[in-house]
Amino acid sequence: MEDYKDRKVIFTLALTVISLLCAFASLPRDHRLLSYINQSGQLKPVKTKAEWQIKRQQILDSMESVMGPLPSMAGLPPMNIKMKGSVKGIDYTRYSIIFTVAEMEQLPAYLYIPNSASKFHKCPAIVALHPTGIKGKEIVDTQTSEYDCPYGKELAERGFIVIAPDYPSMGGLKSYNFKTSRYLSGTMKSIFDDMRCVDLLVARHDVDTNRIGVIGHSLGGHSAIFLGAFDTRIKVVVSSCGWTLFHYYLDGDSALAKKMGGTLWPWAQERYMPLFRTKYHLDPENVPFDFDEAIAAIAPRAFFSNSPVYDHNFNVVGVVKGMEMISRVYKFLNAKNEIEVIHPLTVHSFPLGARRKAYNFIDGIFNFSPQKR
Repeated sequence: MEDYKDRKVIFTLALTVISLLCAFASLPRDHRLLSYINQSGQLKPVKTKAEWQIKRQQILDSMESVMGPLPSMAGLPPMNIKMKGSVKGIDYTRYSIIFTVAEMEQLPAYLYIPNSASKFHKCPAIVALHPTGIKGKEIVDTQTSEYDCPYGKELAERGFIVIAPDYPSMGGLKSYNFKTSRYLSGTMKSIFDDMRCVDLLVARHDVDTNRIGVIGHSLGGHSAIFLGAFDTRIKVVVSSCGWTLFHYYLDGDSALAKKMGGTLWPWAQERYMPLFRTKYHLDPENVPFDFDEAIAAIAPRAFFSNSPVYDHNFNVVGVVKGMEMISRVYKFLNAKNEIEVIHPLTVHSFPLGARRKAYNFIDGIFNFSPQKR
């Protein structure tokens, strides 16, 4: 009992520190989420839902200016899904598959099918995106001292159909050649692949196409945001340790970041968004979008963020300040109950307690009762 009281006091103090930091730290730039550029090039307040859709498209355009254009989804070849093996789990089967996402492009993935799934019992579905790691999709299936992110397996155990693809340069795509890629960034390649995962889910007779979501930690956390922004078929986005405002990334003044030329250098890697360096010179003032805008583009669909107090990659102050602005958009769209953020007293991780809160959030959005074990 004393331990619980101590943790409660520490948590209260942590929130107080966050509040003070936010009160005294000035916002680097005014994102004006509820303003848009009209046809005359004037900045105008968003007053209608139609005007919000204009603003939303402008956000996506800004994201594409950094990530490269999203390829057309028209005229794509058949998926030609091939099964490479299967494993029986608790109340589900996990299939190893590979399928065609575009001409000359194959995507390896895990596909989890609950035993209860059938054309007579349509299940909600989730795209499970893994964090950075050479093992790729295997990470969302295992629980080890190195990784504690088994949300693919856990959601399948709850009765969700789950697809978990590899990110380019990891898992089954570890030999991905970015130099010959048709995409301007690994990020956009991932977005396209993830949208094709949604296509695969939508085509299944056992998926409830009105209840499809995405979840991810770290790399998977911001990949989940990007997928939710571009694909409106995604009804709920769960991002763990996946974002902060760019000015606060790596705590905003990391010695390593300064040595590499700027706090945004990790985003400029070949497998992420090289234009951060070559076009925008690692300066957050130059980058034409930020995470508050990317998340706002998800609204009014549901969004959940696990943002730990001691995450030194994605500083919690930048999350709190971003959420202040994002919440205004959700309120404007009458969706203030569709957004939630938690701040566990931990580092860059997705602990069991946080995962359970995320699962409960998804269940509530989908009006879903997980299967009993």
